[in-house]
Amino acid sequence: MAMTQPLVMALTKGRILKETLPLLAAAGIEPLEDVHSSRKLIFETNRPDLRLVILRGSDVPTYVRHGAADVGVVGKDMLLEFGSEGLYEPLDLGISRCRLMTAGFPDAPRSRPRLRVASKFVNLARRHYANKGIQAELIKLYGAMELAPLMNLADEIVDIVDTGNTLRANGMVPLEHIADVSSRLVVNKAAMRTRHSSIDALVKALRGAVEQGVAA
Repeated sequence: MAMTQPLVMALTKGRILKETLPLLAAAGIEPLEDVHSSRKLIFETNRPDLRLVILRGSDVPTYVRHGAADVGVVGKDMLLEFGSEGLYEPLDLGISRCRLMTAGFPDAPRSRPRLRVASKFVNLARRHYANKGIQAELIKLYGAMELAPLMNLADEIVDIVDTGNTLRANGMVPLEHIADVSSRLVVNKAAMRTRHSSIDALVKALRGAVEQGVAA
């Protein structure tokens, strides 16, 4: 009889990966190699039925949605930006907490007929300003958002705010709260049906690690 293919879990590189690994360890899952020092992207684990793949956060929902990965760990900001069609979101892992906010100079007028807004979250930003009845010209950037108002490229930015130190250092302040963000476990809807027992066991193990406060 053919062996069942291992579950594939897509993890988000960077801070989320660093905070996910202790949760996985508490759930009995450990990669067989150091994921931080290796240049590999796919890792076997101490469980032959589970394999890890390391991706950019923006790619995790795509891999899970299309079934290349069965489950994934991704920030809520990415789910809000790219949508959660085809995905279940059974568990808030409670890690990498931050806020998605608008930001700008504290004395800048907001009554202008059209705001120029820089963000990598252009879909989220568009919805936010439309809901407030503000016409916004969205400018997509991939980093160093604070530079856009400083260089007169944009009036405001929409970005992730953690401590707010970078904003303060550049003379800006958070303006409006859009969403609280933390990392979520997502599951491919088809995989949840076809591999329910394996995925359900994984969800329960991770939920136990979260409830133990492993990531606190």
